[in-house]
Amino acid sequence: MAARQNAPQAVPSPDADAPDAPAVSISNGLVSAILYLPDPERGYYRATRFDWSGVIADLQAGGHSYFGRWFPTYDPRTHDAISGPVQEFVTGQGFEAAGPGDTFVKIGVGVLRKPAVAARGFATLDIVDGGTWSTRIQPDAVEFIHEVNDPASGYGYRYSKTVALLPGKTQMTLTHRLESTGVHAIDTEMYNHNFFVLDGQPSGPDVQVRVPFTLEAFNVRGDAVQVNGDRIDYLKPIETSVRMQLKGFSSSTADYDIRVENRKTGAGVRVTSDRPLSDMVFWSSPKAICPEAYIHVHAERDQPMTWTTTYDFYALPR
Repeated sequence: MAARQNAPQAVPSPDADAPDAPAVSISNGLVSAILYLPDPERGYYRATRFDWSGVIADLQAGGHSYFGRWFPTYDPRTHDAISGPVQEFVTGQGFEAAGPGDTFVKIGVGVLRKPAVAARGFATLDIVDGGTWSTRIQPDAVEFIHEVNDPASGYGYRYSKTVALLPGKTQMTLTHRLESTGVHAIDTEMYNHNFFVLDGQPSGPDVQVRVPFTLEAFNVRGDAVQVNGDRIDYLKPIETSVRMQLKGFSSSTADYDIRVENRKTGAGVRVTSDRPLSDMVFWSSPKAICPEAYIHVHAERDQPMTWTTTYDFYALPR
């Protein structure tokens, strides 16, 4: 896999367990963030579940922090050893048609080899070709570009994601463009895991999650959180993890409007998008608060898809 980038505004990795992971700092004067850069040899994240771009190690706004390391043990090839508003493109392109040992494409990762024995959970697979990553770094933004081509499966793409801190606002946008460069169209669900860690505080009764519609929970695992109308409330601290699937949203983009707040510290964040929800899951660990918002992604060779997710950071009235 080739990696090329402009000279970065390099900063030391904030994680002592990954001292060589390349990282850059951006700021608009109101929000500052440290992002890890994709790298096949030294990158902070080298597993095959999540898109390698836009991994945020730390974000500060208005005296509050919003992202950080939430897991106790680090390994770059562990599927969820990652932080920030990271995304997974769920469907491996060409996976179903591929035989054992054949290749398929995972957006944001590269060309992967289908294992001979069906993988369980989020196993890290062999990367046959990681494609080419480019980064364009500005004082208040980083653009990631990933180009992948797999003639064997007929899938390829050019994907760009820009993480930008907007001038004069405590706001961050993730702007995406995905274009098929292969024979086949790209079709998948995509979700942002949103590993929120508000002010370094544990997940618990100080935290509340709100949406603009009445929630219905199903396939619930764990008893530490419950749905109350348009809210998800914590009943007690999380010991291991909780998970639930959610419904109740409409096809309107207005329903993609999620607020996460810590009423003890006063940190709040609002997440919106210009695409409608296609599914929603809530997951939480002892430190991470994760409203997982899904959208449907479809891109053809001559019809690229674009979408933007916006994060507004705010302080609760004291």
